[in-house]
Amino acid sequence: MKPGTGQNSFEIAARNISEDPSVKDNAGNLGFFTSMMMVYPFENAAFNTKPGEISLPVRTKYGYHLIKVNSTRPAVGEIHTAHIMIKNASQTDDTASVDAKKRIDEIYSKLKAGEKFEDLAIQYSDDKGSAKNGGVLPWFGTGRMVPEFEKAAFALANDGDFSEPVQTTYGWHIIKRLEKRGIPSFEDKKAELKNQVARDSRSELSKTSMIDRIKKENKFKEIAANKDAFINALDTNLINGEWKAESAAKFNKPLFSIGNETYSQQDFARYIEAQQSKRTGTTAQAIGYGLYENFVSETCLSFEEKNLDNKYPDFKNLMREYRDGILLFDLTDKKVWSKAVKDSAGLEEFYAHNRKNYMWGERADAVVYTCADKAVAAKVRKLLKKNRPADAILEEVNKTSSLNLTIKAAKFSKGDHDVVDSVSWTPGISPDIMKNNQVVFVQIKKIIPPEPKALDEAKGLVTADYQNFLEKNWIEQLRKKYPFTINEEVLNSIGQQ
Repeated sequence: MKPGTGQNSFEIAARNISEDPSVKDNAGNLGFFTSMMMVYPFENAAFNTKPGEISLPVRTKYGYHLIKVNSTRPAVGEIHTAHIMIKNASQTDDTASVDAKKRIDEIYSKLKAGEKFEDLAIQYSDDKGSAKNGGVLPWFGTGRMVPEFEKAAFALANDGDFSEPVQTTYGWHIIKRLEKRGIPSFEDKKAELKNQVARDSRSELSKTSMIDRIKKENKFKEIAANKDAFINALDTNLINGEWKAESAAKFNKPLFSIGNETYSQQDFARYIEAQQSKRTGTTAQAIGYGLYENFVSETCLSFEEKNLDNKYPDFKNLMREYRDGILLFDLTDKKVWSKAVKDSAGLEEFYAHNRKNYMWGERADAVVYTCADKAVAAKVRKLLKKNRPADAILEEVNKTSSLNLTIKAAKFSKGDHDVVDSVSWTPGISPDIMKNNQVVFVQIKKIIPPEPKALDEAKGLVTADYQNFLEKNWIEQLRKKYPFTINEEVLNSIGQQ
């Protein structure tokens, strides 16, 4: 098929013309999406365009769009999966990191040989958040995962099936299907949909409806001739963002009225001067009409806001409480919260006087060796007796398989690592321990006695305590400066009502 014609013409045009940065990778193809995933004007146009057709130009906050609908399909619902992930070597500082593809292929071979997916996820997955649960991930639907992961997951036909290794920007994955479900009922999704609509441009529809109601309730009246005469007199200075209200000094007729208030051409002129910005590809009149609509909307909302206290007494009381609360919040922030964060000298002084409150317990400077089997463990022990360093041991032991050995060195407190907790905390090498079908042993280098944490190690706790200290002193100063008495009789009567 010739370039520029037929099936590929839209894709070629997208690559050559579109200003969407992603077009160089996807030729404008956004993949499948469902409702609430795109801005409302874009979504509305897409869902009202037939497959194979191109929409009329659509304006959104991002610009103008032409949308070609390639195909539609019923919603696929949601899927529940588990995965084993091996990060790319550049994404981890783990000393055990080796070629990611080699590792994932070895794990895949173990799966095909009958080893349990959950056990392998616990043993080898670099996604530590899910690994401890056997690789289980939250439910997801269309557009919630990177495309490669989503495509492979939904391609699994049955619960319990697992994929071949799949590469994404995060590394390599083996994906297991746990369960699949259809579209949730409206009642189940109602609260979520309500929140999504409130955050989306769809909320503008309710705003428009509210402005129409305000106009009707307060007898809004527009003088269209005065509006048109003013806007037709606007010049190219408005396009350049340099228009001045004084240039319209002769225009002082009324534009519209709402309630008992009237707004003139001069009111609109001042609004234009304050709101204008440099624009291209348009006319002064088009800008003027757009600004006029905004001016009317903002004026109606402001009018309603000014009269809320009179219309709703409960709202008036609530606003008074809100203002008082904001004042208290700002004052507390100034005297306590921000001060504790910004006052580094005061924080250091407080820490120096209270450093014994922030102690490390007894810790073990230790190394944990996780071996594929007893033969590997025996080999590692021999190398340790020769005082070989950790990186050299890894290189030697993992020649035949990258899964033979992993090493973790750290200063461990009680509760940090279950295997370290289980061995005797005396310098030396522990006996072998069977864990997740692997052999683990611990080398205790030394025991670190209890000692104060450095300020950087306990900064969050120290800052919180310093805030409490500042607040307590501030309240004591206020009590001394502003003595008060409590009318116990009135106070007690409140509880009796």
